[in-house]
Amino acid sequence: QNTPLSQAGLNRSLATQSGVIAVADRSELVMASNLPGFLRRTLRSVYSDDDDEDLEGGVAGEEITGTITSSSTNDTHEQQGGNELNRDEDDLNALGTQLGDASIFRLDGDKGLPEDVGTATPFNSLANIQMTNPSGGGGGGGGGSLKQDQEPRQKTYRETQFEKILAADVVNLEELRKLSWNGIPNIYRAASWKILLGYVPTNASRRTASIRRRRREYQDSITQFYDIPDDTRTSQEQETLRQVLVDVPRTAPEVQLFRNDRIRRSLSRLLYIWAMRHPASSYVQGINDLSTPLLVVFLSDYYDGEDVLEGHVMNQLSDEQMEELEADVYGCLTNLLAGIQDHYTSDQPGVQRMVMRLEELVNRIDKDLCEHLRETGIEFIQFAFKWMNCLLLREFQLKCVVRLWDTYISEKESGFEGFHVYVCAAFLCQFSSQLQAMTFDELFGFMQDMPTSDWTDTEIEMLLSQAYVLSTLFGGSDAHLTSSNP
Repeated sequence: QNTPLSQAGLNRSLATQSGVIAVADRSELVMASNLPGFLRRTLRSVYSDDDDEDLEGGVAGEEITGTITSSSTNDTHEQQGGNELNRDEDDLNALGTQLGDASIFRLDGDKGLPEDVGTATPFNSLANIQMTNPSGGGGGGGGGSLKQDQEPRQKTYRETQFEKILAADVVNLEELRKLSWNGIPNIYRAASWKILLGYVPTNASRRTASIRRRRREYQDSITQFYDIPDDTRTSQEQETLRQVLVDVPRTAPEVQLFRNDRIRRSLSRLLYIWAMRHPASSYVQGINDLSTPLLVVFLSDYYDGEDVLEGHVMNQLSDEQMEELEADVYGCLTNLLAGIQDHYTSDQPGVQRMVMRLEELVNRIDKDLCEHLRETGIEFIQFAFKWMNCLLLREFQLKCVVRLWDTYISEKESGFEGFHVYVCAAFLCQFSSQLQAMTFDELFGFMQDMPTSDWTDTEIEMLLSQAYVLSTLFGGSDAHLTSSNP
């Protein structure tokens, strides 16, 4: 492990350390019996409907349908457009608002939080989880889901496992993490994320009071920080608001949902309030990107896990439900950022630390690639800063990011920092052979426009598996991530 590994050496190490035997047919992979049960599911392209339980792990359908890929596997992927982190601010005029004027981002009227806030909350999907049909009661408690009733369908074994864990009087976090690491079915994703992020208590008897209190606190913050005369804001507050108003229309512009005016109003409000309540970091470009997976997942919960990226569902969402959604996104974003807040303080030391760790790690597993990057004048900070600051949200489609976050959120230790570095290392090494044949201009362009437009959950799960193996090789061993030179 002290010897730098080539790409081929990395692949052999991945296979050896994980007990994986790859065969010629990519649809098959024989796993040694000593591989952890939850890892055996990470390469599956779909969740199995098989009800036969695995003798060791107690989980059905754990056969693997993918394989660990080398850097040459993805040579044919089409390129996906990316956004530069440093953006031109000329788009401000297109917002149709004056500097510091937040009036267009306010809801009509000054409505407080309804007294019975739990009657239409998507988190009541957890309370209704005992229902026979997971597609029949996910969205709203009391009034039910906003999605039209469908014919009942047979639940998969995996869904029954999630239902069993989430329906307990006290959710077993360890079991939920293990099950969520391999991906969460859409119908249970919102409830699982809220519990794993600490936004909702594991104790079922405390959930209603907790969710009401948190939503009231957020409504109070709107009154205190947002719904105030613009001339009462300080110059710093006006500058923060101006930056938020510039960035929100640029957030996931390729996704129809984020072109919706109601979504943009909510994003602007919650980002500004977060900045006001966290003056040490305030608002930094990139935080807006981190809110998008949360918003998509929690909105989808009103529609039983239906795909909401086209934005058509916004016509059915009431103002009350929109307020609840905004409060929940704010609360979970706050808890997520609490673990990586030094990524967004002055000089962003957390991001710089992760970039340095990535360079050291890649130098160990693919020294030839590192030497080629140095020889051509490419520094890791030039491309990896965006990977760390935005957590690869600009490298993958949003559906793939949601799957990636299932694993990040389920990691016991900060998945958004520690494990993310291993994901970035595995991601970079996927393209090692291509990168080593490129000149400076080609490298720089390639790094800004990674060819992941046709990636699906299958590629993401294989990437996560490679990252897991790297974490077992190098995790907790600082000597492996430092230069061998005296």
